[in-house]
Amino acid sequence: MKYLVFLFTLLLTSTVAFAQDDTTVKGVIINGSDDTPLEGVNIVNINQVKGSTTNAKGEFEVAAKANDTLHFSFLGFKSIKVRVTNDWLKYGSSTIALTELALALEEVVVNQFRLTGYLEVDIKQVPINTNYQYSISGLQNGYEAGSYRNSGVNKVLGAIFNPADFLYNIFGKKPQEMKKLKQMKQDDEIRNLLASRFDREMLTVLLQVDRVDLDEIVRQCNYSKDFINSANDLQILDAISGCYEEYKVLSRGRGKL
Repeated sequence: MKYLVFLFTLLLTSTVAFAQDDTTVKGVIINGSDDTPLEGVNIVNINQVKGSTTNAKGEFEVAAKANDTLHFSFLGFKSIKVRVTNDWLKYGSSTIALTELALALEEVVVNQFRLTGYLEVDIKQVPINTNYQYSISGLQNGYEAGSYRNSGVNKVLGAIFNPADFLYNIFGKKPQEMKKLKQMKQDDEIRNLLASRFDREMLTVLLQVDRVDLDEIVRQCNYSKDFINSANDLQILDAISGCYEEYKVLSRGRGKL
């Protein structure tokens, strides 16, 4: 009899635990100035690395449990973080207001090519991309090694070995943040959000690094300045993730992981 009671208690506890891990929160995002719903707001659960977006009514639903932190971002509005509470989970939907930012467009100067019709003259006006892409057998990533005059071979070798210590110094004390790289790549919603963004905000929030360190990580992985400036957030994620996977392989023999 005692065995049956114990078994029943164990099953009940497991069921409750599973239910807690499979919870979601719902809400509505509105414009704080006029209470109109906002469509297309990006919502990311920083703890579970799950993402969602609002529909035309400003409604959203995302996987979350008590004490998880949700990050809300939308173009032209101030990003905010909101902690998930037991009351939110218990009573259902919650309304969250975003504050609009004042936008200022900077003047953009476009320099056009003035072609003369003479090939030898005009060819000198065309910018040349000096970033060489190298592929190494056994590694999935290619590396942009910069100008050939700066020793392409040395750049390739640096791409493999230099990031290891740098990445370890950045993330060595925060292994959970690095594990989020794989979670981010596996979540289709997160990947879709990152593919349309260029501000690095979601990456810095999820990886808990600032923008300067994020750019430095990509640079130490030997990607060019052009790539860093032009890549979308998903491409940056893939670059860091690929570099880190190679770092783990190279560091395994040195006992760092």
